[in-house]
Amino acid sequence: MKQFVVFFSCLLVIFSCQSTDKKKKVLPFIGNFDVEYKLVDGKEVTDTLYPKVPFFYFRNQDSLLKKSTDFKGKVWIADFFFTSCPTICPKMTKNLRLLNANLKDLSNDIQFMSFSINPDFDTPSQLKRYKEHYQITAKNWDFLTGNESETHRLGIENFQIFAGRDDEAEGGFAHSGAFTLVDKEGFVRGVYLGTDIKQVKQLEHDVRLLLKEEYGIVRSK
Repeated sequence: MKQFVVFFSCLLVIFSCQSTDKKKKVLPFIGNFDVEYKLVDGKEVTDTLYPKVPFFYFRNQDSLLKKSTDFKGKVWIADFFFTSCPTICPKMTKNLRLLNANLKDLSNDIQFMSFSINPDFDTPSQLKRYKEHYQITAKNWDFLTGNESETHRLGIENFQIFAGRDDEAEGGFAHSGAFTLVDKEGFVRGVYLGTDIKQVKQLEHDVRLLLKEEYGIVRSK
């Protein structure tokens, strides 16, 4: 089963290519894309259409309804986990907590979000206990729970991670240990292995690079 999860982790970056937008792009666009053909001044030109994370809504650890539009104007860092996970989730959460602390100077520009893939067990109160257990006090980090099938679909189709029920997996769920970086427009710009501290550091670098080069935002560490 572990080989199955690793296999999907290796397939996280599906496709990327250069944007046709003239604005400088310092990170690739990740995900399946479409190519649009159109006539401009009698000449055929192509435009690459990248997928955006669609509108979603979940309850957070305080039972508050949180909509994707509530996080508009921020760069997102997301993971998919479950609180009873006996394998990679604890390490993922600790690494994400470290990343959150290292990016504290950019807390007004970044939203962290952890989606539970086992919402039947991970009620808002359970998520709150989990957050308190890991001593997470960051105001820009929501733990989210909602419809299970929609959560799995959102992860697989939009956040470029794998998540699903698997009776053979430890804890009853199989998922990739990925952290996903989403820009302010809703495009996935990077996928990183959350259990690998080197990739977590790379994510920190890429977040700062993205904010600086594409949005003109620089804070002091």
